Amino acid sequence: MNFPVPPWLVRRVVLTPTLLLVTFLAVTTIPVWLLLAALVSPLLPRRWRLLRLLCFALVWLVLESLCVVVLFGLWIASGFGLGTDARRDAGWYRAAHVWVMRWFLDCVFWCAVRLFRLEIDIAGPERAARDERRRPLLVLCRHAGPGDSFLLVRSLLSGYDRRPRVVLKDTLQLDPCIDILLNRLPSRFITPNPDAGAEVTAAIAELARDMSDDEALVIFPEGGNFTHRRRLRAIERLRMKGHDDEAEKAEAMTHLLAPRPGGTFAAVDAAPDADVVFVAHTGLEQMSSVLDIWRGIPMDCAVRARWWRVPAADVPEDPEAQVDWLFAWWGRMDEWISVHASSRT
Repeated sequence: MNFPVPPWLVRRVVLTPTLLLVTFLAVTTIPVWLLLAALVSPLLPRRWRLLRLLCFALVWLVLESLCVVVLFGLWIASGFGLGTDARRDAGWYRAAHVWVMRWFLDCVFWCAVRLFRLEIDIAGPERAARDERRRPLLVLCRHAGPGDSFLLVRSLLSGYDRRPRVVLKDTLQLDPCIDILLNRLPSRFITPNPDAGAEVTAAIAELARDMSDDEALVIFPEGGNFTHRRRLRAIERLRMKGHDDEAEKAEAMTHLLAPRPGGTFAAVDAAPDADVVFVAHTGLEQMSSVLDIWRGIPMDCAVRARWWRVPAADVPEDPEAQVDWLFAWWGRMDEWISVHASSRT
């Protein structure tokens, strides 16, 4: 269910101070929380699960609050927001915000790997050719499990030295750090709504224009995290629109939702020189709810990802051929997930 995101002023006046207050209270009472978690954890299945989750929550709050303070300092340095649009294009201003994003995601990644015993394995030609930064990228990724978007953006920043442009759900603006940071960088917050396709498509096309050779636009063509209910709804929606061929292809996929071509090819049309990267991953898809995450900690699993890079010249130009091409790649990703999901440790 979608609900309206509060206006900008409400988010700044209410949500940001609330984050700082909660962080202050959590940090000043750390001994109490750690003692309670240590006493209760042995009584729960999977010992130290509560303590691990508590430590991660505390680290997250501290990192978010530090980022908000730094972003406030950058706002002052930019002239208290006066002439922000001009300064936003300034090299130092954008570079500083990208650095903050990279630092935050690196810290969260380091903490998550150690507390939850995660193993991250990323393979693909882009990693081998990470120094070939001569073209912008359109990165099309599956959406499943907690934190997959964070892992992807972190890989682009720290692993491949790319500056990401991201399409996100508007409700993520309820997080003060994400709200402030990404509203100052090239990104678009959209409201997931099948009936607002033209608006979303236009937003994605605008974001894809004028990308430089060291940038990457991140899109999740499925429109949301994978669930079996959403998979069935996506197939039914295709049939209702008369796309029986695509519906059959979607039925053959067991791990992915049917991709929505509109936004993807709006980006392709807006950035015709960009190579396309497909990203499949597995390891976190069984944790689609808060209860699933609680049951799965410590995760003790390998998160595997595979990148495929397609040169811009190999992307079809005919609209019908583009749809077939996209579904074919989605089918290939589904096959890869089937193999590696069944063999993950």
